[in-house]
Amino acid sequence: MTTFHMPADEAEARAIQDTLRARVVLDEPGPPPGTGRVTGVDVAYDDERDVVVAAAVVLDAETLDVVDEATAVGRVTFPYVPGLLAFREMPTVLEALESLSVDPGLVVCDGYGLAHPRRFGLASHLGVLTGLPVIGVGKNPFTFHYEAPGPDRGDSSPLLDGEEEVGRALRTQGGTKPVFVSVGHRTSLDNACGHTLRLARSFRQPETTRRADALCRQVLREATA
Repeated sequence: MTTFHMPADEAEARAIQDTLRARVVLDEPGPPPGTGRVTGVDVAYDDERDVVVAAAVVLDAETLDVVDEATAVGRVTFPYVPGLLAFREMPTVLEALESLSVDPGLVVCDGYGLAHPRRFGLASHLGVLTGLPVIGVGKNPFTFHYEAPGPDRGDSSPLLDGEEEVGRALRTQGGTKPVFVSVGHRTSLDNACGHTLRLARSFRQPETTRRADALCRQVLREATA
């Protein structure tokens, strides 16, 4: 069981981020795109009932066939604070991952890694706690800026905080908005983008995210019916 400490307040949460950020590994390339397994994790909430559901869906990285999946249902125990969302989601995400019967391989989060104001989003937090290679693929640029990438699939541009590249805006399908890819842990940005493109064969979002999103929403409906 991966140890997770729930902070008592925002100040302690930020202190935990500062401590764990030093453990992020940025000098490993990670598994090559299209090899091994890739696992999507996502969460869904019922705020009225303080219920959160996490799903982990494992795909074969080459075929995108489902290898395994698991879910977990929990209670929201940390308030909504921008930049600290990992503390709302992490316990249930960890439970779902630990319920898998196979090694998850590379993990893809619907969110951010280094593309985070404190350089420690959910993808980095999850990677440090589990030791797994993790990337973040978000639907918006958070607080950062970018020049629009070219119009074709695979075109990209730097996602910037001032002059610092914290991720990339990546066009996964022609004529659609880009997604925003960032390193979480033990993976290079080039490989993170390569994985994202291979996983987004037909849609804007990676298939890992699409499958995990659908599963956690289904289980949330069942849990709150």
